[in-house]
Amino acid sequence: MPVLTRLTSADIYRGFVMLLMMAEVLHFGDVSEALPESSFWSFLAFHQDHVEWVGCSLHDMIQPSFSFLVGVVLPYSIASRLTQESSFSKVFAHALKRSLILILLGIFLRSQYKTQTYFTFEDTLSQIGLGYPFLFLLGFRSQKVQISALVIILVGYWLAFALYPLPDANFDYASVGVAKDWEHNLTGFTAHWNKNTNFAWAFDQWFLNLFPREKPFIRNGGGYSTLSFIPTLGTMILGLLAGNILKSDTLPYEKLKKFIILGISGLVIGLILNRLGICPNVKRIWTPTWVTFSGGLCFLFLAFFYWIIDIKEKTNWAYFLKVIGMNSIAAYCIADALGVYISKSLKIHLGENYATIFGLPYQSLVHGGLMLLIYWLILNWMFKKKIFIKI
Repeated sequence: MPVLTRLTSADIYRGFVMLLMMAEVLHFGDVSEALPESSFWSFLAFHQDHVEWVGCSLHDMIQPSFSFLVGVVLPYSIASRLTQESSFSKVFAHALKRSLILILLGIFLRSQYKTQTYFTFEDTLSQIGLGYPFLFLLGFRSQKVQISALVIILVGYWLAFALYPLPDANFDYASVGVAKDWEHNLTGFTAHWNKNTNFAWAFDQWFLNLFPREKPFIRNGGGYSTLSFIPTLGTMILGLLAGNILKSDTLPYEKLKKFIILGISGLVIGLILNRLGICPNVKRIWTPTWVTFSGGLCFLFLAFFYWIIDIKEKTNWAYFLKVIGMNSIAAYCIADALGVYISKSLKIHLGENYATIFGLPYQSLVHGGLMLLIYWLILNWMFKKKIFIKI
């Protein structure tokens, strides 16, 4: 594969991931609540939401997939950038600029409808931005160094949580938004990874209060944390390793075989670590187990799209996803920044109850489906006009 050839399978995979994110507007959970006897809608609702703590749904794979793909395309990005710039310092300066823009864009989008800038760093864009300079530097190093960095990150982050002291018997769990008898609270050694009583939570109680806030930071409602960018970097390194394989001279089916082996291995390792109580599989705080488990799934997703798109060259069906995947930043911003405006506009122009045309239980599907169609039409127009938002 030529160095600067665009990796179509990565675009389609990214489009699939962004579609999952944008499709939140369908609100399968509302349909499931309206039809509680339906296991079909219950299944869809589960996979359109994040699990409460330990475990994984399809929705939980959006952020790791997006992060993984940053690593996958990095070898191609570096090669492209080096053809435009004459020195490493200029290339690295561009990487730092990209990182800063991602962090600030994440803060901007999270600050919508707030009374002042809402400094938070746990969203997808900010997490990638915080880790990207380190990933970029690793992109110039050998595979041995990249793997060593991954191991150091996972073991070091595990130790930080494992060594952080557990709450004492008088700890006020309600003050951090967690019931003491919450069914998802872990016991024994794994309690070191409980919601809002862990190492990353303690860091945020100091770090986030360095910024101006409406009120002091005490907890994150979902248990998310700034320091998750460190293991997220681990996920991006896994993507970088995948990108190195794709960019190598290895035969396509050999690449596919490696992806499948790495994918299954990641899943097995993650399941074992979780099962043995060494480290729970929690996406919200991006545990090392989550890096290996979700990374395994990312390798398998990539294997599927690489096989069907780049090996079998069956691309006609994927146009819908390609339009989204090639403009992922635009898709992210449209869904995050324009969603409320489009939603209100539909009700203004079509009537408050237009979405009940198929009955009350399905109104979120009608309303969300139209929103999703509008998102895609905007992206399709941009695609045809060759307007791509790049950072």
